[in-house]
Amino acid sequence: MSEKHQCPECQESPEGLDRRTFIRAVGGSAVTLTALEAISQTPIAKAQTATTAQPTPNVNRQAEALVRELFAGMTDDQKRTLVLPWDHREEGNQHATRLRMYNAPLRNRPTIGTGYTQAQQELVQRIFRSIASNEEGYTKLTRNGTFDGSRSIQGCGAYIFGEPAQGRQWAWVFMGHHITVRCDGDSEPNAAFGGPIYYGHSPDGYSQRNCFYYQTQAVKNVFDALNEQQRRQAVITGSPGEHEPSIAFRAQGQEMPGIFIRDLAADQKRLIEAVMREVLSPYRREDVDEVMDIVRRNGGLDRIHLAFYKDRDATDNNRWHFWRLEGPGFVWNYRVLPHVHTYVNIRAV
Repeated sequence: MSEKHQCPECQESPEGLDRRTFIRAVGGSAVTLTALEAISQTPIAKAQTATTAQPTPNVNRQAEALVRELFAGMTDDQKRTLVLPWDHREEGNQHATRLRMYNAPLRNRPTIGTGYTQAQQELVQRIFRSIASNEEGYTKLTRNGTFDGSRSIQGCGAYIFGEPAQGRQWAWVFMGHHITVRCDGDSEPNAAFGGPIYYGHSPDGYSQRNCFYYQTQAVKNVFDALNEQQRRQAVITGSPGEHEPSIAFRAQGQEMPGIFIRDLAADQKRLIEAVMREVLSPYRREDVDEVMDIVRRNGGLDRIHLAFYKDRDATDNNRWHFWRLEGPGFVWNYRVLPHVHTYVNIRAV
C-alpha cells in the first residue's frame, strides 16, 4: 500500500483532523528524576524562578486572566456563538470538542474577524502572545505573524468552553491553519498544554524558510550521532501516521518502535535534551514545567523511545521523513516532508 503523504487538512478543512479515539489509557509507572532538568536552561526558564517538582495549579496566570477579561466583555449574542459547554460534542462525535485538534475555525462558528470587535481581537492576540515563551516563541507559533494558510489572526477561530471563573472548568482554544493551542487554568487534569496540540508550517521541513527548521536541525544532529547499529533500531520503514490516531497512547506492555533513550550514550542523551529544549522553547514556562513534571511522573526520559520513519515509497535521498518521541503518556510526532505537521499528546498515566 502506498504511503505517499496525503494532506487533506491543508485544504482548510474546518473540522477536527480525525474522528477516531486519540487518548487511550495506559498503566502508571514509578516516578524518577530525569535528564529533562536540562530544559530549565532554556532562555525563558533562566529568566524565571526554578521549576518545582509538581507545579501548583494557578488560575491567575496572565493568559487565563486575559481569557476571563475577554469573557466578561462579551455580549449575550457573542456568547451564544463563541462560548460552548465544557462537555460540548460535535454532532456525530463522541470526543469533547475542546480536546480535539483543528486546522481551521469550527464549522458554522464565527472566526476571530467576524465574531469579535476590534478591541476583542487585540485581546485575543494578547492571550495567544501570553501562552508563548517570548516574542521569538510567538513569532514561531504564528509563522512570522502570517498564521500560515489563515493569512491573519482574523481568519482563525478562538472559542471558550465552559465558564472561565474561579472553581469552574473551562478552556480557551485557538485554532487555525496548522495550529491548535489552548489554555485552561489547569481545568483538564494531568494533561500538558490542557490537551493535545498541533503545529506546522507549509515549507519543506528541511528548508530554512520553515519556522520549525531549527527543530529539524536539532533532530538531525541526533540522527547523525547514532552509530549504524543504533540506526538499525531507530529507523522504521513506513509511517507512524498523522492526525489524532497518531498520538493515541499504546496499551501497557505494547512494544514501542525505535530505540530506548536509556540505551543511548551520555553525549547522545544530551542531544535528546537539546531537542526537548528546542521543541518546548516557543511555549510559556508554565506549560514547559507541566511537561517536565508529567514526564517525571510517567517514569522519566529514559522510558521514551526515539524513532525515525522513512516512507516505504520514498524516491528522495532523505534518510527519514518523520521523527517521533514516544513513551508512557508521551507522543511527539513530527513530520518533516513534504512540510511540517506535528501532533503532540502528553498526559500523566
